[in-house]
Amino acid sequence: MSERLTKSAARNIFYGGTIFFLVIFIGLTLHSHNYIVNESSNQDQLTPSVVAGKHVWERNSCINCHTLLGEGAYFAPELGNVWVRYGGKDDPEGARDMLKAWMAAQPTGIEGRRQMPQFNLTDQELDELVDFLKWTSEIDTQNWPPNEAG
Repeated sequence: MSERLTKSAARNIFYGGTIFFLVIFIGLTLHSHNYIVNESSNQDQLTPSVVAGKHVWERNSCINCHTLLGEGAYFAPELGNVWVRYGGKDDPEGARDMLKAWMAAQPTGIEGRRQMPQFNLTDQELDELVDFLKWTSEIDTQNWPPNEAG
């Protein structure tokens, strides 16, 4: 074998490597898409109340302070599992009432703590936001966040 890499050999390595990694990339993309659509989605539980809750979330820019499934700001707690943290699996009505009361009681005025502003949400908006957070907690996130505290 020649000690020098010829131009045609370099070109063949480049094109062969490009094609190889392009095939790998397309395969992984299709696998991820298939997993998201068929296995991890809970879109069959998507109700008009959940959609309205998502609009409340967006309208009040909650993601500017909170993270949701790891996306957003890290100023305030992760809310992807807040339904579970408030006991929603064991006592759904109790968790609903506690979450609504927590949001209605803000800001708490506790010295030295970060304060959530009061958005003056209606009872219906609070219900819709809680429905959205409940729906979010039921997405298969493959154990994200890594701990219950978020």
